[in-house]
Amino acid sequence: MKKRYTEEQIVKILQEVEAGGSVRDTCRKHNVAEPTFYRWRQVYGGMEVNDVRELKNLKLENARLKKLVADQALENAMLKELNSKKW
Repeated sequence: MKKRYTEEQIVKILQEVEAGGSVRDTCRKHNVAEPTFYRWRQVYGGMEVNDVRELKNLKLENARLKKLVADQALENAMLKELNSKKW
């Protein structure tokens, strides 16, 4: 599923409301449902655009590291199984 707005765009929309705009008008302007706005505010509230970029990079790095750990664990399990067999 393709996202309609990037994290940076979401933060900018949230900042519009923080700057004094009304939630209803801002949602109408950007064609966003109010429940979606409030869900975004729970996740991205108080963040700056740089914070969102850093969070995105950290998530990508975390996923890469988890994959490495999983691969290593699988390789260790295979080696233990090979070493436990009597030849």
